[in-house]
Amino acid sequence: MKLGNAPDSLPTRGHAAKRRSIIDAAAAVFCREGFAGANIDLVAAEAGVSRQTVYNHHGDKERLFAAVVQEMTERSNAHAFDVLSTFPDDPADVESELTAFAVRLSASLMCRGEGGFLRKLVEAEGDRHPELFEVWRREGPGRIWSALAARFARLAYAGHLDIEDPDLAARQFLALVNVDLKLPLLFREPVSEETLQANAARAVRTFLRAYGRDRGPPPPAREA
Repeated sequence: MKLGNAPDSLPTRGHAAKRRSIIDAAAAVFCREGFAGANIDLVAAEAGVSRQTVYNHHGDKERLFAAVVQEMTERSNAHAFDVLSTFPDDPADVESELTAFAVRLSASLMCRGEGGFLRKLVEAEGDRHPELFEVWRREGPGRIWSALAARFARLAYAGHLDIEDPDLAARQFLALVNVDLKLPLLFREPVSEETLQANAARAVRTFLRAYGRDRGPPPPAREA
């Protein structure tokens, strides 16, 4: 029997579960084969469904690719905003609490599967799909930068940091946290907790040289 005509191996799965399995399978195939090398038959085999099921859910390869990028961006954002909710809004020790936050953020943005998929696809396919990845840049990193900038603005307002441009500070913080992880993750090298901790500590120390306050304890927060 041809692969494209194979029946679904798990016919009892619900619509949402089957859709997720197709998205996960397509992400693996696009990441492994690239857009040009991927096809619906490979995705169907990876997901354990029929070729027609993939078409029923997502249509052709182009629409499936767009759906995968959108879904992975949404998942990555959900994890990132969970971490952003733990940002130290009123730190007793700015350096240690920002370092702990940076560890959590690195683990979410850089070390989860969704982030790895998106980085690889942007590098490999960004030139061929500029509109799609412009949407990703705006809805993914753009939203995270903006949310992080708002939190840094509050720390500066409360006197914990000395920041004139919170948007720039947020981008620089993310760049410092991520820069030393890009190469090992590119080559799929494991990143230990100790490595994440050391990387975050270096990043935060550098960040605080630019934006830290050294004029004694912060003043009391002003009332809104």
